[in-house]
Amino acid sequence: MKGLESLKDLVNKFIKGTDLYEKAVDNFIKELQKTLIAADVNIRIVYDLTKKIREEALSSTPPPGFTKREYFIKIVYDNIASFFGGDHIPSVTPNKQPYVIMMVGVQGSGKTTTCGKLAKFYKKLGYKPCLVAADTYRPGAYDQLKQIGEAIGVLVLREGDTNDPIKIASESIKVAFSRGCNIAIVDTAGRHGYGEEKALLDEMEAIAKAVNPDEITLVIDATMGQKAYELAKRFHERTPIGSIIITKLDGSARGGGALSAVVATGAKIKFIGVGEGLDDLEVFNPRRFVGRLLGLGDIEGLIEKFRALEEGEKVEKRLIKAFSRGSLTIADVYHQVKSIIKMGPLAKILQMIPGFSSLPLAEEDLKISEKTMKKWIYIIDSMTEEEVKDPSIINRSRMKRIATGSGTSVAEVKQFLEYYENMNRFLKNLRRRGLPASLRKLEESTKDSNQ
Repeated sequence: MKGLESLKDLVNKFIKGTDLYEKAVDNFIKELQKTLIAADVNIRIVYDLTKKIREEALSSTPPPGFTKREYFIKIVYDNIASFFGGDHIPSVTPNKQPYVIMMVGVQGSGKTTTCGKLAKFYKKLGYKPCLVAADTYRPGAYDQLKQIGEAIGVLVLREGDTNDPIKIASESIKVAFSRGCNIAIVDTAGRHGYGEEKALLDEMEAIAKAVNPDEITLVIDATMGQKAYELAKRFHERTPIGSIIITKLDGSARGGGALSAVVATGAKIKFIGVGEGLDDLEVFNPRRFVGRLLGLGDIEGLIEKFRALEEGEKVEKRLIKAFSRGSLTIADVYHQVKSIIKMGPLAKILQMIPGFSSLPLAEEDLKISEKTMKKWIYIIDSMTEEEVKDPSIINRSRMKRIATGSGTSVAEVKQFLEYYENMNRFLKNLRRRGLPASLRKLEESTKDSNQ
C-alpha cells in the first residue's frame, strides 16, 4: 500500500517523541492527512475526520495507566474504525425468506463475479440461492454468470423473451422462488465512464421499483480512489444503498475509496473480496480492515492494553457487587476467569482496580495457570442450571458427570469448587472486618451509576 507505509513510522515517532503534546498532535495530524489523501480517501472526509480527532485529542483525559500519547493513537484508531462500524461485525443472515439482493455498481467493479461469490457463500450456510441475469448491456454477461452458476451448482435465470432488464428481473425472481430458491441475487448492468451514468442510474432505479429488493448492495472497486465518494453518493440518491462490498483488496489497492463510499451512503461494508477465486469473499471486520488500511499492526499491543482496561472495568463491577453481597456466584467466577484468561494473572487485574491491590488474597489464588482456568470454563459449561445457582448440591456422582462432560477429572472439578469456596470464605471474612474505605467509595459509585 504505497503512501501508507510511512504511517507505521509516524505512530512510533509520535509515541516516542519529545515535542510538546499539542505540537506533536498537530504534526501527526498533518502527516495523517497527507497519508489518507495519498490512500485515495476523499479530501472532505479527511478534513472532517482529522478535525474530530484533533478536538477529541485536546479535550479528553487518558484513563489511569496510559500516557496522553498512547491515548491519542487509540483516538485515531477508534475514529477511523468507527466509520466502518467499529466493533460491529455485520450480520450476513437474511432477516426473512425469500430474500432479494440487488447488486449495483459500475462496469469493471467485479460485480458479476461477486454475485457468484455471494451465492456460493450463502450456499455454504445452507441456503438455496439463485442468480438472476439482469445485465443486458454488457455482451457476454449472461454467459459469464451462467458459467459461474454451473461451477458452484447454483441456478441462473434469465426469464422472458425480452431484452428489458426490468421484466427479466421481475419474471426471473418469481420463477426462482417458485423453484425453491430462498435468496435471489440480481446481477444488474454497469456502464463505462460518467457520460453514460444517467442511463445506468435510471435503469437501477426502475429495476428497484419493479422488484422491491430487500437489500441493495453497492459493489465498489478498491482501486477506484476518490471517485468512489461521488459515485456512491449518486447511486445512493437514486437507489438507497443498504450494504457495500469492496472488491480487489488482494492487490496493491490503497482502499481509501472504501471509506469514501461508506461516508457517502451511510451504509456499512458487509463483505470484502480478497482474491479472484469464488471462495475469496470475507465477512467484513472493521478493525482488522483499518489495521490493514493504515498499517497499524505495530500498535496491536497498545490496543490490547486498552481492551484489557475495558475488561478490567467489567471485572471491577462484578467484584464490587460480590464484595457488597459478601459472596461470589458461579456466574461471577465464570466471567472473572474468562477475563483473567484475556488479561493475565488475577494479581494483574487487581492491581488495575483501585482498592483491590492491597487486599490480603491468598498467594495460591493469584497463581492459577491459564490451562487450569480454561478447564474451569469447561467445568462451568458442563454444570446444570441448578448446579450453577446452588453449587452446594454437587456431590460425588454429579462431579463425575461434570468431569465427563468437560473432559476433566473429578479431582479438577473438586479443585475448582474448592477455589470457589475459598473465594467466598475470603469475602465473608472481609465483610465481617468491614470494607476498606477505597472499596466503600467504589461500592457507592457503582450504586450511583446503576440508578
